[in-house]
Amino acid sequence: MPIISSLTEEFEVVKRIVESFKESPNVINSTDWTLRRSAERFASFTKFGNVAVHSTVKNRSAKVTVYVGSDAVRLKTLNAQQNEIMNNLPKTLALVEDYVKRAPFVRISRTMGNNSEFSPSCTIYVSIQRPEMIRLAYMTWATLFSPRPDGKLKQYIVYIPEWQEAERQILVFPEISTTIVLGSDYYGESKKGFLRMAMWNAKQKGMLGLHAGSKILKARGSDGRLRRYGMLIFGMSGTGKTTHTCHTHDLHGKDEGIEILQDDVVFLKKDGSAYGSERGFYLKTEGLDPVTQPIIYKATTSRDAVFENVMVDYEGNLYFNDDTLTSNGRGIMMREDLHPYISDTINLPPIDEVDGLIIAFITRRHTVVPLAVRLTSEQAAAVFMLGESIETSAGDPRRAGESIREVGTNPFIIGDKSYEGNWFYDFVKRHERKVHCYQLNTGGLGEIIEKQSDGGKVTKRKVQRVEIPEMSSIIRGIVRGTNIWGKDKYWNLEVPSFIEGVDLSKYDVEKFYSVDDIIKQVSDLRCERVEYIEKFNTLDKAIITAAKIM
Repeated sequence: MPIISSLTEEFEVVKRIVESFKESPNVINSTDWTLRRSAERFASFTKFGNVAVHSTVKNRSAKVTVYVGSDAVRLKTLNAQQNEIMNNLPKTLALVEDYVKRAPFVRISRTMGNNSEFSPSCTIYVSIQRPEMIRLAYMTWATLFSPRPDGKLKQYIVYIPEWQEAERQILVFPEISTTIVLGSDYYGESKKGFLRMAMWNAKQKGMLGLHAGSKILKARGSDGRLRRYGMLIFGMSGTGKTTHTCHTHDLHGKDEGIEILQDDVVFLKKDGSAYGSERGFYLKTEGLDPVTQPIIYKATTSRDAVFENVMVDYEGNLYFNDDTLTSNGRGIMMREDLHPYISDTINLPPIDEVDGLIIAFITRRHTVVPLAVRLTSEQAAAVFMLGESIETSAGDPRRAGESIREVGTNPFIIGDKSYEGNWFYDFVKRHERKVHCYQLNTGGLGEIIEKQSDGGKVTKRKVQRVEIPEMSSIIRGIVRGTNIWGKDKYWNLEVPSFIEGVDLSKYDVEKFYSVDDIIKQVSDLRCERVEYIEKFNTLDKAIITAAKIM
């Protein structure tokens, strides 16, 4: 096995690995119908007739993911595991190159997106040394579109789930559009692998890849005029991005309604249009409810849905709130099963074709952050950079209540994050007459968590949660123009003083904490934000200033 001594050689080995699959006798080209049939052989069936599968690895392996390439793509800091992976990279790639010549693989080629400008061709090679891993190929097939002959941009994933657990690693080579997954059988590595590379490639073409859902809303204002808005909904996993992307917000007036475009990743252009990426939506199923999420529930219980790591009993009953196996139960629902609430296209139109573009940043805080905030362009760019949410007891009990931050609420950014913030600020500033930005807190207020002497944490008072119908009312009021806004008492921000259908007195922060405590919590969070955002040396100063004073 050859020893690789330079980055150029590493790239060449990866290219050879991909090239070797094209004529190799150990690679099967699976057709659509045989792929599903093969996957179903290793799955359980639910009472709805759709399939449920279970992985050994229950989450993305972020701590063992590395970006390999030039300074433009490499991670600036590495943990101990990532350092070890990089040190062993030549040996690992040599082993992979030898292994792929002998193990059985299945090949699936699909297309991301549905437009003539940016629709990457996506080919995945999945080892079926463990035959049940055919499900990974099937789930990739279900999420993306049929292959197109004109796909000039080509992206590849080599997936070897049976790799030794102790050597699990995700090797991302953005500059040659290839990802190698070793030792994980979690579908999220395939989905995010292709999307991560596509966001990098979109950036090279002057676009901005966003971890955001997209939709069209038609609402009649108090003046009686019907308006048509585009909407982008940012949010980290589990904060409600898909929930509110796939919600009508009770826009049931004459000619009102919604059109769902995408739920996860879009590619924003300078004119405000945004290309979609997927035909299948991969969502968290925790707490899925037919009353508050009827559109999603209908789609996830349709025949073509696929469940991953959701509790299913021997009779095929589903338990969305059962976290015995994991709190990260997932499902792929087909966009077409959201009918009649889908648009004819997955692409958001340019700003000049709609009455406005609404950008909503979903955060999940449980203490003193307001339910909703109307943002200036500078504040919106600051919120984009802060990418704020909190750790929950379900995620990491010892860190419950602590801040989590991801620029753009996007854990998959490759390269300079300041560039993304400056791009976004330039965009909203350029279109500020028609772009309207908001922060929406899907968590609530009033939580009290106390730290114990052993380092553990105890919740002394639970959060007053913002329910889905209430947040839906906030969004409905935004598009109808019926919300009344005023300056907040503790934050330098505009917050609602009236929302039709919401009792705002329930969320009066002074009901939960003393004035001194509120002032301290606000000050602490503001200082925390400033410390974080000042690390971005090339960020526009207007964004940093907004974070300091808002």
